Amino acid sequence: MEQVATRGRPREFDCHDALSAALGVFWEKGYDGASLTDLTSAMGITRPSLYAAFGNKESLFKRALDLYETEKLAYIDKAMEAPTGRGVAERLLRGGLEIYTGQGTHRGCMHVMSAVSCAGHSTIRQHVQTRGRGSSRILVARFQRAIDEGDFTQSVDAQAITAYLMTVLRGLSVQASSGASADELQTIIDTTLAMWPGK
Repeated sequence: MEQVATRGRPREFDCHDALSAALGVFWEKGYDGASLTDLTSAMGITRPSLYAAFGNKESLFKRALDLYETEKLAYIDKAMEAPTGRGVAERLLRGGLEIYTGQGTHRGCMHVMSAVSCAGHSTIRQHVQTRGRGSSRILVARFQRAIDEGDFTQSVDAQAITAYLMTVLRGLSVQASSGASADELQTIIDTTLAMWPGK
């Protein structure tokens, strides 16, 4: 429990719970759509408490992204441990589907939705895209290893196969946020895996 001084008497709140609530608001409404009133109402704190504990809206958003990556994207690390390139792709697609469709009102990938919805904030968009490029680099390296180990049945380029898979994942995210069901998105995953150029 963290105690943060506000005007008047000190107010106590749990920073993790408050940050989780902020994550939910950003995930549902995007950076631009999440007002300070939305955030403080969901977090159960006042604006002075928000500023004292988390800084401004931008720093709160970045910390919410940290929490999202820690709590929601653990499936990515597990995917990298799959024994084959196809196994990596399957774990990423199925893990993404679970996150994109299994969070109630929080549908889609927060990274993708944030990059799309923060057109008026180039620094936020750049920050989100930089995080995404970090994940892509890890995936490129993993697929290069898969190529070197003979996992692919035809000639592929690690950069290209990564870009292809990331495009499918982004498409799943956008469709999930638009209301597509898990069953509908599962057919896309099944088709992608059926066409996968490797074992």
